Amino acid sequence: MRKNIVAGNWKMHKNQQETIALLEEIIANHPKTATEIVVAPTFVNLAKAVETTKEHNITVAAQNMHQAEGGAYTGEIAAGMLTDIGVNTVILGHSERRAYFHESDALLASKVDTAFKHEMRVIFCFGEELKDRQINNHFNVVEYQLRDALFHLEKKDWASIVLAYEPVWAIGTGETASPEQAQEMHKFIRSLVEKVYGFDIADNLTILYGGSVKPDNAKEIFSKPDVDGGLIGGAALKAEDFLAIVNGF
Repeated sequence: MRKNIVAGNWKMHKNQQETIALLEEIIANHPKTATEIVVAPTFVNLAKAVETTKEHNITVAAQNMHQAEGGAYTGEIAAGMLTDIGVNTVILGHSERRAYFHESDALLASKVDTAFKHEMRVIFCFGEELKDRQINNHFNVVEYQLRDALFHLEKKDWASIVLAYEPVWAIGTGETASPEQAQEMHKFIRSLVEKVYGFDIADNLTILYGGSVKPDNAKEIFSKPDVDGGLIGGAALKAEDFLAIVNGF
């Protein structure tokens, strides 16, 4: 049975003091739920986040990592450095990494492989832009992103994959993605994985929605049969909003 997950991507927000304060507020108001809570602070606060949450049922994830094991890559972070401080989940392929840092599907495939060498779990992000949706090319874009980055994996690897569909066109554009559009794409994604890897893997695969989930729409979005949770941006920076989204289940 697939797991429900609500993951907060904090992006480039919160210094160390603010990180601890937010985590402590989440811990203090943590709902009794089977839903997994994931938080992804900045690199410099990961170790402190692990320390703060170690007695609680909260997963700390990294927002990115480099594909190399180490070397002359100034400013980068290796998988082994993350696992050494207790971070065993990493977000890869986020739309901002793709847009601002030109990360390709081939590069992301390499990062995924490196993560698996270190027995990490990957939250893999993908999704179409507005221009793709406008010309009705969104299904093709999503299929190519998944095929090029993930479909070289073995069946066993999918136990360590969480997919996060991000309709980039619905984030900060003024356009709105409906729960029905989220379900339509999630169903397509699951059927695509089923065609390649079989029913059992597809049925047990957690697929998150990353299209501006908020407290007032989380319950409706999460009620859709193929939506298993959310990858949350801005709303993850306030404990009250983030936990309200968790309670959407």
